[in-house]
Amino acid sequence: TEGFRSLRTNLQFASFDHPVHTVLVTSPSPADGKTTVATNLGSVIAQGSRKALVVDADMRRPRVHKLLQVSNRKGLSDQFIPNQNHLMDAIKPTEVEGLSVLTSGSLPPNPSELLGSDRMFEILRELNDHFDTVILDAPPVLLVTDALVLAPSVDGVIVVVKPAVTKRAALKGLLEQLQQVN
Repeated sequence: TEGFRSLRTNLQFASFDHPVHTVLVTSPSPADGKTTVATNLGSVIAQGSRKALVVDADMRRPRVHKLLQVSNRKGLSDQFIPNQNHLMDAIKPTEVEGLSVLTSGSLPPNPSELLGSDRMFEILRELNDHFDTVILDAPPVLLVTDALVLAPSVDGVIVVVKPAVTKRAALKGLLEQLQQVN
């Protein structure tokens, strides 16, 4: 828990000129622990008396709903269907006071296109209006482009690596790809 509190503090002081409100959490490879980091970071931010939202932007292998024990019905993917419910109706409370979740919803056939769309930028703007911190759990960078599509629209990116498992070349490749999209 103390490690996540330290991460929360580092995010708060990451930039004086442009506060970090939206954070993308990704990793080079599957099973590096990115979903665990995203949900635990959301919990400690909420415990610090801030309104936090974890968004499951992994519309290929969603897991946030399982960790936070909420239904995956009505989620992020449903916000791309015309005339669907309002965004705020899809957000679910969790057992942690101040922490909410927007699950992935139904698995779409084209996640990268949805995440890179104008509608996704509108969703992020609206979420930033309602929450102090929005944390997006994205798929691993070296498998699909989803995280790279989202990265330019967030204030910061957290890269999760698994010590003694993550290969240096994989991490280097991830960092180069993130730098290419700024």
